[in-house]
Amino acid sequence: MRALTGIAIASIFVAQFAFAGETCESKAVSKAGKPLAGAAKTAFMKKCEGGAAPAVAPKAASGCAEKAVSKAGKPLAGAAKKAFMKKCEADAAAAK
Repeated sequence: MRALTGIAIASIFVAQFAFAGETCESKAVSKAGKPLAGAAKTAFMKKCEGGAAPAVAPKAASGCAEKAVSKAGKPLAGAAKKAFMKKCEADAAAAK
């Protein structure tokens, strides 16, 4: 009975890998259906395999990144964002 149970469990694992055979390599296709190449493929593979950097920096936990928006409602960028973030983080640290 133990042998039969072991064989059943092993066959479930084998079947799972057989049906989930779609790899990052096979998913690396453009919207037009052509295989990705060069930098686009490298970036896709890194993201697909989980090697991408986290989207939120540790300092953004204070909520400053979400507040970095212009009066028109667009996200700040470049020097404006850097200055805003510096002031926001200093204010957050002073408030503690």
